[in-house]
Amino acid sequence: MSDEATPPRPPRTRRTAADRLRAALADLHAHRGQVLNHTEKAWASITFAGTRHSLAILFAGEDAVEAGEQFVADLPDHEFAIPGQLVADAGVVEVEHRLIPEPRLVVRCELLLLEEG
Repeated sequence: MSDEATPPRPPRTRRTAADRLRAALADLHAHRGQVLNHTEKAWASITFAGTRHSLAILFAGEDAVEAGEQFVADLPDHEFAIPGQLVADAGVVEVEHRLIPEPRLVVRCELLLLEEG
């Protein structure tokens, strides 16, 4: 047994719903895209509260663009599993394709997350 004290663990950072959403989207596009920007706004109706998320995701290179095209096809009907959140709406609002100087795809999507419970 060592006399050295165990170094303290760094505090765990709590993952937010936005963090979990980005992770779920990364899983959906096989980690081939890079989030360029992500904004979040509070949203509420008489019966529900949540947040509207807008993201721009870059897919650079031939393989990544192929993954991005599949992401565009899969996003609207994907069943998300985000603890404490229900994805009420998910859609692609804009797609920008470029081939020169290298294949590149930028996907802008919006998702509405509602708080469960």
